[in-house]
Amino acid sequence: MTPSPPLSALPPRGLFAAALWMCGAIASFSAMAVSARMIGDRHDTFEILAYRSLLGVALVLAVVATTGQTARLGTRRLGAHAFRNTVHFTGQALWFFAIASIPLAQVIAIEFTSPLWVVLAAPFFLGERLTPAKVLAAILGLAGVLVVARPDFGRVEPGLLAAAGAALFFAATTVITKRLTRGEDIVAILFWLVSFQAGFGLVLAAADGAMRPPDAGTLPWLAVIGLSGLGAHFSLTRALSLAPASQVVPFDFARLPLLAVVGALVFDEPLTLGLAVGAGLILLANWISLRGAMQAGVPQSTPHDSVTPRR
Repeated sequence: MTPSPPLSALPPRGLFAAALWMCGAIASFSAMAVSARMIGDRHDTFEILAYRSLLGVALVLAVVATTGQTARLGTRRLGAHAFRNTVHFTGQALWFFAIASIPLAQVIAIEFTSPLWVVLAAPFFLGERLTPAKVLAAILGLAGVLVVARPDFGRVEPGLLAAAGAALFFAATTVITKRLTRGEDIVAILFWLVSFQAGFGLVLAAADGAMRPPDAGTLPWLAVIGLSGLGAHFSLTRALSLAPASQVVPFDFARLPLLAVVGALVFDEPLTLGLAVGAGLILLANWISLRGAMQAGVPQSTPHDSVTPRR
């Protein structure tokens, strides 16, 4: 009879549960990206954001009402929410535009530089220390972006610029959210997120006087975008509440090869050596950053500290 392995050799139950939640987050983020690509030729970026956020408002209000948590929606920092969600909305708009313009794997690879920009911004806005390892990680991440994007400086590619801009705005959102969560309820953050996004989306979608309503062909995809967006953030937050961020975040890197394969199979997007090398550099940069955080003994994240929604 084979003896059972010692308990010390088994993964902690919290980490195992966090890994399962991260699988849900990865599936949700991937479903959102594919759905956005499927309707990108029938709805513009602002229409997608408006309809997605309206569904989000309805879902959040329904859950809060049925669970008797309406008191958690209040805030005394409405201006901070407005500023955060203006930055976040800009990042989302650029991300959805990039999804419709360039291969999925390129978008995700460039998006993964967002944590590196947070590392560089944290010393100035959060008082965190900038170490040589963090600087090295940022340099490798930038090199990876250049390899993935292969920029032609004689011709500007809007989709690549949008993806890079999205990564920067997502990084700014993370820094702002970190400050906002010091005293703000997670339910209020989520409610004001979808509310501001819906308002911004409706105004900008209607600005050209040609806002297209959902139809039988696009409504299911819009529903997937709305549901998967909320599901992804809920799953990510649950995962971060069960295990340290330094152990949870690496699971998210599985989105890159997953969407690269999906893009090749569903949208006939090429899998190139440059994409693999550049993505490898970006993932290595993130690993160096996470490894430094683990060696520094970063404490386990709490649910409030880990609200870093991107899309």
